[in-house]
Amino acid sequence: MTSKALQEFLIENLNELKGKGLYNTIEPLEGANGPVITINGKVLINLSSNNYLGLATDSRLKEAAIKAIGTYGVGAGAVRTINGTFDLHLELEEKLADFKQTEAAIAYQSGFNCNMAAISAVMDQQDAILSDELNHASIIDGCRLSKAKVITFAHSNMQDLRAKAQQAISSGKYKKIMVITDGVFSMDGDLARLPEIVNIAEELGLITYVDDAHGSGVLGDGAGTVKHFGLSDRIDFQIGTLSKAIGVVGGYVAGKRELIEWLKVRSRPFLFSTSLTPADVAASIRAIELLGKSTELNKQLWENADYLKAGLSKLGFNIGASETPITPCIIGNETLTQAFSRRLYEEGVYAKSIVFPTVPKGTGRVRNMPTAAHTKKMVDEALAVYEKVGKEFGII
Repeated sequence: MTSKALQEFLIENLNELKGKGLYNTIEPLEGANGPVITINGKVLINLSSNNYLGLATDSRLKEAAIKAIGTYGVGAGAVRTINGTFDLHLELEEKLADFKQTEAAIAYQSGFNCNMAAISAVMDQQDAILSDELNHASIIDGCRLSKAKVITFAHSNMQDLRAKAQQAISSGKYKKIMVITDGVFSMDGDLARLPEIVNIAEELGLITYVDDAHGSGVLGDGAGTVKHFGLSDRIDFQIGTLSKAIGVVGGYVAGKRELIEWLKVRSRPFLFSTSLTPADVAASIRAIELLGKSTELNKQLWENADYLKAGLSKLGFNIGASETPITPCIIGNETLTQAFSRRLYEEGVYAKSIVFPTVPKGTGRVRNMPTAAHTKKMVDEALAVYEKVGKEFGII
């Protein structure tokens, strides 16, 4: 029997979320997560996927996954440190290190796991972490788990970062100090000011940590934000995901060989969670091979993104200051934002509303994620719907 206190808590808080327009409804897909999707029998132009390069449905990745299942089975069967490490895992990590231009890499079950693993394996209660105030939830949770002192600095404000770093150093309280940032901030699409962050870090002796989940496969001809800025040899931790542009699932940390060796013996998700499945590893290897041979998908992604941005901006939508394919239409009010997203859905465009607590209150937006798999015709159809609904709501 459910506890009365628990039931009262759940009902009260669920009703509050629904009343404030903050309750998120999950709609299952009836098929692949491609440029067009089907939900409840309705065909929709999909602008909500992280499948930047369209690789999640690529036939070459499917073939690699099927072949791996035939050879290795569907599951790894153990954690990496017992007998869950296949030769495929080592091949993937070698290719990831080459992809990110580092000495070594380690693969995890998700990008979220990477931040839970890597931060807490290196930082502890004797240390401090300088964290951008808009960093992803997985970074925030990883910092909390480490028990280090977390000092937030104003978003991409280098003056504030420098001042707080100097204050932390002068206090004499901390053994190690890390500065941690997303490479691409997923709600607004802006880039971290990595060259300035690295200069401050090198001047003051800070450890550098970049979570490049939304940059890998997108920036730097696909290699990510760190390469985009030419900083591959100056960042201590490069975090990436296999779940977005790579099109599969998983995550990784890339860096110096000693760092990766340490994570293999001290990071808890590596030690205590069954390793990536053979199919996922094989498909990820194939994706990285494709990106190493050609930038065609990357160029198509940017072409589609630039076209969508120009169209939305011309219509009069507020798309913020995105520097990446991530294209928010900032509405503001949470209830209005969700209603706007529902009307897009009714008209054949799937673009999910993003509201508090994912973004600050009063900054609700519909986030658009164009991919390399979209055609110009699909983007034109989406823009026509945006124009219709935008005028209907008095937004444009």
